[in-house]
Amino acid sequence: MAKRLIRHPVVQGLLARLVALYLRLVWATTRWTLVGQEHAIPFAGRPMILAFWHERLPLAALGWRLLAKRVPQADGRRAQVLISRHRDGRLIATAVRPFGIDVVHASSSKGAVAGLRGLARILSRGGVAVITPDGPRGPARVAAPGVAQLAALTGVPVLPCGVSSSRMRLAGSWDRMRFPLPFARGVAVMGAPIVVARDGAESALPAIAAALTEACERADAMVAA
Repeated sequence: MAKRLIRHPVVQGLLARLVALYLRLVWATTRWTLVGQEHAIPFAGRPMILAFWHERLPLAALGWRLLAKRVPQADGRRAQVLISRHRDGRLIATAVRPFGIDVVHASSSKGAVAGLRGLARILSRGGVAVITPDGPRGPARVAAPGVAQLAALTGVPVLPCGVSSSRMRLAGSWDRMRFPLPFARGVAVMGAPIVVARDGAESALPAIAAALTEACERADAMVAA
């Protein structure tokens, strides 16, 4: 009975609003630091691919808001994130909309190609694409080829990102998703852009994965210092 209630569209909508309000509280009560913004400045008014590990998805919305506020010409831009069609994905989509993020829905099977094509169209119009290369089912911190394929197809480099908070709770999910808590110190790290050659998607994956992990580890170390 409880599971059916949670799955009801009205309840899902209410949960999404509560998550959005909670993220607003976290945003307002956290002291934020942005590292590596010089890597994002050249893309402020151009197509941009931002990559996060799936474990940081709740923090990614806050990281994008920070980036949009700190980088010239980025303020007011909306990002498009590739998220599962599962109900949890729909809930996240509603929750992050107030933070300047819209959603391109896809699944890990049939919808993945369509989702990447949708992001490619967004990039062709000068937009911002956000992708979690190990989502939605993992394995954690193992990059699926989609992010490199998108960069190779569009010619837009990948900006690896990591966001951390000094106060977080880890979920029991496959990726140990990080949920930030209020009244903390937050750090968003932007790594150097990774250019992917037209025929180099497969060979670029290890570098993308390593850069994402490095960004997360650097952000974690800074909030712990």
